[in-house]
Amino acid sequence: MPQAGYAAALVGFGLPEGFAAVFADSDGRAGEGALFDDSHTLRRLIGHPTTSIEATVRAALGK
Repeated sequence: MPQAGYAAALVGFGLPEGFAAVFADSDGRAGEGALFDDSHTLRRLIGHPTTSIEATVRAALGK
């Protein structure tokens, strides 16, 4: 969904325009990789290796 459409949908659900614009922008930037981090900071903070979403779903499904 285009960012403007997402913002419009959020406004339609009752969010104020300013919040909707920020959420839509954040979502768009996350989709462009703005949250990517290969520094292993989370691994160091939690004290053990992280698990990929694929491995987590497979484990939950017993596969």
